[in-house]
Amino acid sequence: MIVQDVINHLHDLAPLSYAEDFDNVGLLVGDKNQKVNGILVTLDTLEAVVDEAIENNCDLIVSFHPIIFKGLKKITGKSYVERVVIKAIKNNISIFSIHTALDNAIEGVNSIICDQLGLENKRILIPQTGTIKKLQTYVPKEKALELREALFNAGAGSLGNYESCSFNVEGKGTYLGNDDSNPAIGKKGELHSEDETSISVVFKKHLEKQVLKALLTTHPYEEVAYEIFTLNNTDANTGMGMVGVLSKPMEATKCLEFVKNTFKSACIRHSKLSSKQIKKIAVLGGSGSFAIDAAKASGADLFITADLKYHDFFTAEDDIIIADIGHYESEQFTKSFLVDYLSKKITSFAIILSKTNTNPVKYL
Repeated sequence: MIVQDVINHLHDLAPLSYAEDFDNVGLLVGDKNQKVNGILVTLDTLEAVVDEAIENNCDLIVSFHPIIFKGLKKITGKSYVERVVIKAIKNNISIFSIHTALDNAIEGVNSIICDQLGLENKRILIPQTGTIKKLQTYVPKEKALELREALFNAGAGSLGNYESCSFNVEGKGTYLGNDDSNPAIGKKGELHSEDETSISVVFKKHLEKQVLKALLTTHPYEEVAYEIFTLNNTDANTGMGMVGVLSKPMEATKCLEFVKNTFKSACIRHSKLSSKQIKKIAVLGGSGSFAIDAAKASGADLFITADLKYHDFFTAEDDIIIADIGHYESEQFTKSFLVDYLSKKITSFAIILSKTNTNPVKYL
């Protein structure tokens, strides 16, 4: 097994295409073709974590947070980031970060938080936009079924439990538009004729390369005419935060005590409590002040997140209780989740959970 094989497994869980634009995810240090004999999973990659990888003969570190976030102009060992990179390279250890790709995944960070709290009826709090694309092309009628199957096999035409494909072949597909499209070039120098039919399929954006490969290798024309559009639809299975409900309502103080104990928080900073019982809870692991309005709009009674500033608490306005449980605390279960996930995918060697506590925040 090589590093790229491990990346492929992680990509199935949380495609990097859905990471936030500001983020730095993916393979940060190392060679994707390097052989992997052991994997260490951590929340953060510190020097102590690299030492732990060396001790356990792990040549790949899968880290939630990226050790390289801003550009490095020099690597002299002056900062902890530079020292980590130097030590990893010296010991042939690759470092991969998944960060906001996993934040935005339906089974990712926020789903893990919900599961720890026992929340039911989970749904994405802020669905991501621009994740769904549509391919339209023309093909000779006798080749339409073959091309359709190739596109389906590449992942097109299926979004969760929703399947869609538009084409003029009797008894197949669900219509996604009309057939009054402007003609385009198909076979070199020819416009679409009565012998052709249109095919339209939708797909998640991370599948674009394989959908195009299926199109170009299966289509009978030497030069294939096609168009790809980004749809405005939001994606219910991709996005930041999550909201769910408790099986039984809880009084506010007892609910916060429950949250504190569940996440082993040294303290919880929160806005003014209300007499209203807590039933619906919104969560967003890590820094989540940007999602306060979305949490309020969802009808949540409580919003759990981290890294809130003084003025953020005013925005609760008695509509919701806002609770800051700590950045590390909100994401701490992520590494165990990744170990379990990779252990099911990779059975040739053990996936090791880092024992290093990387929380930089201490409390008196």
